[in-house]
Amino acid sequence: MGACSSTTETDASYLVENNFEYTKLLAEESLKNGVRFVYASSAATYGDGANGYDDKTPIDLLKPLNMYGYSKHMFDLYAQRRGFLNRITGIKYFNVFGYGEGHKGDMRSVVLKGYEQIKKEGKIRLFKSYKPEYKDGEQKRDFLYAKDAAKITAYLAFGDHNGIYNLGRGIAETWNDLVFAIFDTLKLSINIEYIEMPETLKSKYQYYTCADTTNF
Repeated sequence: MGACSSTTETDASYLVENNFEYTKLLAEESLKNGVRFVYASSAATYGDGANGYDDKTPIDLLKPLNMYGYSKHMFDLYAQRRGFLNRITGIKYFNVFGYGEGHKGDMRSVVLKGYEQIKKEGKIRLFKSYKPEYKDGEQKRDFLYAKDAAKITAYLAFGDHNGIYNLGRGIAETWNDLVFAIFDTLKLSINIEYIEMPETLKSKYQYYTCADTTNF
């Protein structure tokens, strides 16, 4: 469940070593010794969503947008190729948020980063949209509370549910809706600054994610 979770990491060797090779080693040793193996895949493997967000879609069709997503995708493909997926469980986490994120640095959820920004500055910064079908702040994500993610992970880990499963609420909400809720909770007036997205991120940014949870 660990390894590198930074979606902006650009060191391909580091990602392959930590997210693919190490996971491969753990999986092989677990299967060899009869130990239950559950690993974290990611919603990032779905890329721009051109093939949907259904965990029953053939994973060969998926095209991640960033190196992080591809490093997770590599193990999914490896597990499928080796015939492991009928004996292990992969979980594609969507946007998980909750207590205990302080150590995550820039990978903290927008819920926490937004709360911290608003408390400190009275406003929040969100990336502008560069697609005409999405207004600024109307990009969508599937947000899942960490305690719910933990409960479902435990359910899968201690059961006999093998294969790859999406883990999200199955509901896509906008960044605007999310930060409106933070301002409302803090009883402050809404103040959003839409900022330019770094050029290095524009081609790798997911404008929409929503878990298809029918496999549950």
